[in-house]
Amino acid sequence: MPGSVDDYKGMKDLSKKFVKHLEIDDTAAGQRLDNFLMKTLKGVPQSHIYRIVRSGEVRVNGGRAKPSDHLSAGDSVRIPPLRLPARTENPRPAPPRSTCALPVLFEDDWLLAVNKPAGLAVHGGSGVSFGAVEQLRAQRPELRFLELVHRLDRETSGVLLLAKKRSALTGLHAAWRDGAVDKRYDVLVRGRWPDAKRKVQTPLTRFLTAEGERRVRADDDGQAATTVFYRQQVWPNLAPPLSLLEAELHTGRTHQIRVHLTHLGYPLAGDDKYGDFAWNRTLAKTGLRRMFLHARKLGFAHPASGEWLEIEAPLSEALQAFLDQLNDAGED
Repeated sequence: MPGSVDDYKGMKDLSKKFVKHLEIDDTAAGQRLDNFLMKTLKGVPQSHIYRIVRSGEVRVNGGRAKPSDHLSAGDSVRIPPLRLPARTENPRPAPPRSTCALPVLFEDDWLLAVNKPAGLAVHGGSGVSFGAVEQLRAQRPELRFLELVHRLDRETSGVLLLAKKRSALTGLHAAWRDGAVDKRYDVLVRGRWPDAKRKVQTPLTRFLTAEGERRVRADDDGQAATTVFYRQQVWPNLAPPLSLLEAELHTGRTHQIRVHLTHLGYPLAGDDKYGDFAWNRTLAKTGLRRMFLHARKLGFAHPASGEWLEIEAPLSEALQAFLDQLNDAGED
């Protein structure tokens, strides 16, 4: 009889001197093999997982498999004996359940959407102990499955969508790939935006700085990237003038909105990677101490019913207060 994921509760348990066979159920169906193993064999180094897959020690239905292979319900995954040291006395801390709950924008049996605040990463890693998804799992332990459908930058606020079923996750990932999701952002930029609507199709490429930080730049040889900007409001009498725009993402390249705006000469307010750093310091003194990039709306076909669903997140009090401050100074 195949074992279950619950057989693996810590690194001490993984040192057993026999092979395990795990049967894939509906909650794990559709996952890549490497992602399934990392979730199942918690605490095992990622490098070790890739080694045992590539060496053929992990098998799917009796045959060799690649880390990128997707699993199906009913598959049998062979896990070899893993002779690893016991966990240290100071394991990675779990997110506290007492952490302030994220505002829920929508929830049903398939989906959970929350309003992510700026400053909270969507998941742990890269020096972050835990993020939104770990916090939600800790606060909702009754949910057997909860995975991110998409990602937002740490300093971006707004609609964050998670799937409560594997089938919902795979369906929405397909919608993202097919461009069938309406993604709208609120952005505040320096300068007087001239067009009611402007379509930007500037290719982008990623690179590493001398310090090893990830960055993106406009590059004719880069990946296709399309953003449509709609003018919402302009404050022409301020110094410098400011414009509030709605950005519609047609592609989802890293830092796409920020780089497109800077490339056009309209830096995003508070952007500490591509923006105007001296201007950012002035903004902080007048009340804007974060990047003005807010994921306001997601529209998509519900993965179960097929009905069109739109989820919106209101601006934070801080961003709304800054807009009110601009309005007090006069608008066009």
